[in-house]
Amino acid sequence: MDRQPCVYVLSSPNNNVLYIGVTSQLKQRIWQHKNNIMHSFTSKYNVHNLVYYELFEDIEAAIAREKQLKTWKRAWKNELVKSVNPSWQDLYHTL
Repeated sequence: MDRQPCVYVLSSPNNNVLYIGVTSQLKQRIWQHKNNIMHSFTSKYNVHNLVYYELFEDIEAAIAREKQLKTWKRAWKNELVKSVNPSWQDLYHTL
């Protein structure tokens, strides 16, 4: 999974805060979030648990999906995560 466009969802430890992002290097990008490499939303609100991701063939499709998910209601996002990760486990170590 070196270069694979994807959309991902990060969660805070108590699942109160979600972050949706897009990348072509998922493992590296999540490592950056977990290690607070950049001073950003995720570092400020401790949003480091990878709870969901979707893989795509091209980056344009991934960006379109990211934009779509960002418009969703919180309940819909919660259901999306629960559909593949019911216990909201951190999926980083399964990459």
